[in-house]
Amino acid sequence: MVLAAAAVCGFILDLLFGDPSWMPHPVVYMGKAISWLEKMLRRRLPDTPEGQLTGGTILIIIMAAGTLLLGCLCCWVAHLIHPILAFLLQIFWCWQCLAMRGLGKESRRVCKYLSGGRLERARKAVGRIVGRDTDELTEEGVARAAVESVAENFSDGEIAPLLWFLVGGAPLALCYKAVNTMDSMMGYKNPSYLYFGRRAAKLDDIANWIPARLSALLLIAAARPAGADAQGAMRIWRRDRRNHPSPNSAQAESAMAGALDIQLGGPARYSGRLEEKPTVGDPLRPVTPDEISRADRLMYVAGVLGLVLLCLLRILCVFLIRLL
Repeated sequence: MVLAAAAVCGFILDLLFGDPSWMPHPVVYMGKAISWLEKMLRRRLPDTPEGQLTGGTILIIIMAAGTLLLGCLCCWVAHLIHPILAFLLQIFWCWQCLAMRGLGKESRRVCKYLSGGRLERARKAVGRIVGRDTDELTEEGVARAAVESVAENFSDGEIAPLLWFLVGGAPLALCYKAVNTMDSMMGYKNPSYLYFGRRAAKLDDIANWIPARLSALLLIAAARPAGADAQGAMRIWRRDRRNHPSPNSAQAESAMAGALDIQLGGPARYSGRLEEKPTVGDPLRPVTPDEISRADRLMYVAGVLGLVLLCLLRILCVFLIRLL
């Protein structure tokens, strides 16, 4: 009950306040630690595929285990001082691990610039939430990138941390954020990270396997209440959920594409290099700025459904464990 209550409070705080710029965020410090460890390990280990694999493995062990242990230590000390302090710390870290309001804010900015005919500003705005090159995107390309980001980050930034929080509290949610941050910094198939970041990318795939599929099912369930196409969401998810090199990325994207009756995916440029990717969904509608707003609405409805479902599952599991 305590973790479920903390999750509800953290979810509400995220919806109300998002990620205030004045508040220190653990992901920032995780990023600094990852950068420092990478530089140190690259200096000390041979610049060979084996050396890079070893360095990447050491880094993920230090970051994942270190984050988990530090989170447990902080929660234990807070509980020794007072249980209420420990509860407040759980709420605070749950809030910081969630990112639905921030994602909605960034995507709405893209929508506003596109609607106002300011394509250059829209390209820069969408560049804040996607990893691809945005300098040459058309208006439809910008809108498509924004919708794809809403879908993918709904899983990475909302459902995954919420799930792991309700499994193991703030320490496990923070550990997930560390894994996800390592993947975002090192999970690239380029000469620098092909070997060094390989294990980080694999660990992130494992950590997101359940959340990605749960996110897709939540988007399907939320489609009708959000005014979208529920049957299309289910049909496209079943057909296209594997249309991506990553085992997880097309899960939520295919459900989103089907719900909005649009086509996502396709070729994209990363660091000047064109990557051919399969499409998901059918081009029944053009991808306009209005689709970004529809995607946001679907995300929020699915987020509330996810909170309710995961909290009920947490309460049920605790009840069954006590019965045993």
